[in-house]
Amino acid sequence: MSTKRRKLGSQDIHPIGLGCMNLHHGYGAPVAPEVASQILNQALDQGCNFLDTATLYGLGRNESCIGDNLSTRRDEYVLASKCVLDFEGDDRLLDGSPARIKTACENSLRRLKTDVIDLYYMHRPDPKVPIEDSIGALAELVDEGKIRMIGLSEMDAATLRKAHSVHPITAMQSEYSLMTRNPEIAVLDTCAELGVTFVAFSPVGRGVISDVTLDPTTYYKRDMRNLFARFQEPNLSANYALLAHAKDEAKALGCTLAQLSIAWTLAQGEHVVAIPGTTNPEHLSDNLRAGDVDIPAEVLARLDKVFKPEAIAGMRYPAPFQATVTTEQYGFETANE
Repeated sequence: MSTKRRKLGSQDIHPIGLGCMNLHHGYGAPVAPEVASQILNQALDQGCNFLDTATLYGLGRNESCIGDNLSTRRDEYVLASKCVLDFEGDDRLLDGSPARIKTACENSLRRLKTDVIDLYYMHRPDPKVPIEDSIGALAELVDEGKIRMIGLSEMDAATLRKAHSVHPITAMQSEYSLMTRNPEIAVLDTCAELGVTFVAFSPVGRGVISDVTLDPTTYYKRDMRNLFARFQEPNLSANYALLAHAKDEAKALGCTLAQLSIAWTLAQGEHVVAIPGTTNPEHLSDNLRAGDVDIPAEVLARLDKVFKPEAIAGMRYPAPFQATVTTEQYGFETANE
């Protein structure tokens, strides 16, 4: 694949990685083992060399799936996982204490069938534990050779600066797409300033900016979009109305809607990479080809104007979800809380 690589710390990666969550968690029912194996191996076969998972996804099953299917191909990909959001039995936990971070890492290494995790994120901030203490524990894991790089997820610019003062932070992961522009408030520029890679999850707007039409009446019972206002009516129809403009732009460029959205995300800076997730082999191939889509400046400007943050109907997160992150919000969002 001709797509130009981008930097993740010292690693050169395809700018479009694979978010593995969807295989076991988040939207639909967990996929069959053979489908998960196909998706993971196809990603590597087609040039993707950055895989993103987490302890929480499938309560460990997502990590185990990667370990079971790709342990013999470990030198072909950069592996990212996450701690702090953890579990005991069927109970989910939020624990950023140094002891729990170290235990979580040992458990992840075992499930992933590897001796080192390339990029290990704090999945969420723990308000009970100073960020400096959590990063200190992760720094010790770097010194011990169990992880190579440290990342943060769904945190603000101020927290990134605090963490970076303890140990260099390699990546910040947060939601970013035409549907979710919040990183532009502060954290995207802070990443560029500090030399931190910004990892955009949900770069196709959790499925909205694609050729698949979502229907709230058919969502899986545990689909997180059941809880998010922008994926319910009347907001969903209002957001789909914006896609008429995007469809025209995609058609003119000879790409799909999903490719347009991913390419737009990558065009926001050379320090940006994207990790769309999918359970569909055709969509996987389509996503990875987005790295070859070049969007002219005038098209980027038109898309920016149509998908203004205030034009999106419905909040990104309901209040209980927003309370678990420190990502910046626009004034009109906080006024509506």
